Amino acid sequence: MDTSAALRIDQPLATLGQVDADDPAAFNHCFAEVNGIRMHYIDEGQGPLVILLHGFPYLWYMWRRQIGALAAAGFRVVVPDQRGFGQTDRPDAIEAYDMSQAVGDIVGLMAALGETSAVIVGHDLGAWVAQAAAMLRPDLFRGLVMLNTPVPPRGKIRPTVGLQEMAKGRVFHHLYFQQIGKPDRELASDPRKTLRSIFYSVSGSAVGAERWRLFIEAGEPILNSFTEPKEFPSWLSARAIDYYVDEYTRTGFTGAINYYRCRDRNWEITSFLDGAVVRQPSMFIGGAADPSFEPVEIRSIYHRLDIYQPGLQKKVLLPGVGHAAAEESVDKVNELLLEFLEQFKR
Repeated sequence: MDTSAALRIDQPLATLGQVDADDPAAFNHCFAEVNGIRMHYIDEGQGPLVILLHGFPYLWYMWRRQIGALAAAGFRVVVPDQRGFGQTDRPDAIEAYDMSQAVGDIVGLMAALGETSAVIVGHDLGAWVAQAAAMLRPDLFRGLVMLNTPVPPRGKIRPTVGLQEMAKGRVFHHLYFQQIGKPDRELASDPRKTLRSIFYSVSGSAVGAERWRLFIEAGEPILNSFTEPKEFPSWLSARAIDYYVDEYTRTGFTGAINYYRCRDRNWEITSFLDGAVVRQPSMFIGGAADPSFEPVEIRSIYHRLDIYQPGLQKKVLLPGVGHAAAEESVDKVNELLLEFLEQFKR
């Protein structure tokens, strides 16, 4: 996108009734050279900095209905495409997607913005990055919010070993993504079908056999675990789906999948985090209908979050909401975020 054409006004365009928040051009698009890559990000509003990190397979765009609300409430809202996604660079090496690089990108972005303090909010994969950022740089990140994915501490065993034990002979998607090439090709073969199927099946709108099946059998293609709806629920418009499809058609899925290929590497390079916890004020927002909460091991992490995060102020599961709370339950997520963020305006 030509950033010279981006329109900037005192009140973010996305908050104005006559503007469609689903229109990517309604936001101020910027680029910065950080940590050896060119990063694309949205920059709206003025005030204390809030950074919003998307998950997989999403983009900065998943936060489009939070950006205006937070900016209008007196915050500077910065929303990047993380490395490997959207308009941000996609390095080739798998190790370029480990947590040290992902956190380094956000630290570098803050430096480029001239900011020294932020509240960091992460969804799904972004929650892993946000939690690591809060743990590694408490001097920079003074608050943490995680959406949909409760992140555990480092743990005593290698992640892929723990996931194999949880899967009990079947294949979890983190394990499936350890394969080189195959999942990338499968997801990219028809990006529209892939994204419609994933977005729907992980949501609270899917019921029964339509819901995401977390574990597949050995040799089964991963797309078998999702259902493509005939008609998409109203919380995700055709225009929004088109934006996601256009971006993933252009970029493919390899950069995004490489984060999962670094699960063991992240464990190997963070032995110094054994016993570490997040002490900053924090909050967790999840969906009571999120299929990813079905394994007892995941629910256990949620129930023990106050141990992993002594500064935890609230954790909530929204009724009827699935894995994309920010898109499925806009008003409630905005309300919860603004309630949490109020303490950082003082």
